[in-house]
Amino acid sequence: MPAERIVVLMGSKKDYEFASRIGNFLKEEGFPVSCEYNVASAHKTPQKLLDDLQRYETSRDNVVFITVAGLSDALSGVVAGYTKYPVIACPPDSERHSYAKIFSSVSTPRGVPVAYVPEPENAALAAVRILALANRSLQGKIVQYKRKMEGKVRRNAEEIRKKPSKP
Repeated sequence: MPAERIVVLMGSKKDYEFASRIGNFLKEEGFPVSCEYNVASAHKTPQKLLDDLQRYETSRDNVVFITVAGLSDALSGVVAGYTKYPVIACPPDSERHSYAKIFSSVSTPRGVPVAYVPEPENAALAAVRILALANRSLQGKIVQYKRKMEGKVRRNAEEIRKKPSKP
C-alpha cells in the first residue's frame, strides 16, 4: 500500500528554518504523514533536482511537493513541469516581496500548475488534504483538527464576551 509523503524541496540550506515549520505542524497536530526535506536548486544544481525528482516519480507513494525557495523561485515551476504530483509553492520571502513573489512562483505556462500558499502550516494542511483524497483515515484527522480550531475560536469568543464593557 502506498505511503503518504510530503516532500519539502528547498532551494538552499538557509530555507530550512522556515521549511521546518511544515514538519513541526504535522507532528504537533498529529497528522500521520511522512515529511522529508531535500535541498536542490533549479539554478545551481538542475541535474541533481531532476535526478531527485526521477526518484520520487518512480516511488509508489502518494507524494505532494512543497517547494521553499527564495528569489526567483524557479524551483516551483521546474518541479511542477517535471512531476505528476501536486506542487505547492511556499516561499520564505513572501512577506518581503509580496506580489512580485506570487508572480515568480505561480506565473507558469498552461499545464504546469503551482499552488501558492505562503504560510508553512497552511501549506502542510493543504498537502494533507490532498493526500486525504487517497487515504480516508486522514480525513478523520482533518475533521479533528477543524474541531480543535473551532473550539479555540468558541473559547476565545466566550472569554471576550465575559469581559466588562467599557463606557
